[in-house]
Amino acid sequence: MATDVIVLNGGSSSGKTGIVRCLQAILPTPWLALGVDTMVDALPAALQASEEGLDISPDGTVNVGAEFAALDRAWSEGVAAMARAGAHIIIDDVFLGGAASQERWQKALAGLDVLWVGIKCDKEVAAGRELARGDRTRGMAAQQAELVHKGVMYDLEVDTTRAESLECAKIIAAHVTT
Repeated sequence: MATDVIVLNGGSSSGKTGIVRCLQAILPTPWLALGVDTMVDALPAALQASEEGLDISPDGTVNVGAEFAALDRAWSEGVAAMARAGAHIIIDDVFLGGAASQERWQKALAGLDVLWVGIKCDKEVAAGRELARGDRTRGMAAQQAELVHKGVMYDLEVDTTRAESLECAKIIAAHVTT
């Protein structure tokens, strides 16, 4: 079977977005990049900073409310529908719920050929990237670096602590079947 979906899971500032861009450049067919940031950007402003939506504490802790969770389930079903319709999809996500987050995606992506990829990065390095970016709440990267991988099973793991995005993308691309 040919790979339909690549799921990248890693904490904030772990390097997922850079890897996605490199994958899009080196894979021989077009791949759509969709991720949690795309979904958050699509939310109404009232849900982007609320208890029912997505609430980020001053220390970087991310709390997901019931409305966000419901929309996130619909989002994942919609992404899966695009893959079933023939689009190759790269999902850039942060599994705040660890194994439970993966199970949600497994349910949505049932019947599709999925490559599960863990994007690892030392929390100190991710925190440095977070600070340099300036668009994330400080502390988020360190909190998520290990949390998002708890109980998650991968086909492949890459570590961006010292490896460049292109190097990681080449490793992932070698596991994509066409």
